[in-house]
Amino acid sequence: MAHIIVDDSEPLEKAIKRFKRMIEKEGIIREFKKREYYEKPSTILNRKKKSFQRKLLRKSRRGGHTEY
Repeated sequence: MAHIIVDDSEPLEKAIKRFKRMIEKEGIIREFKKREYYEKPSTILNRKKKSFQRKLLRKSRRGGHTEY
């Protein structure tokens, strides 16, 4: 749970910016958007498989150089 302590001498705008950075760092908004709508388990599995395949493809392109 993100929370901040605001000093009396600290401007409110600065505290809000600090709070927004903290929320973004913890990934709360990303998590909220991901859970906003129900997603079937099969859809989740397909999305994870596709991202894994893309990750493997990127890794093979980057490190797939062979010496002649």
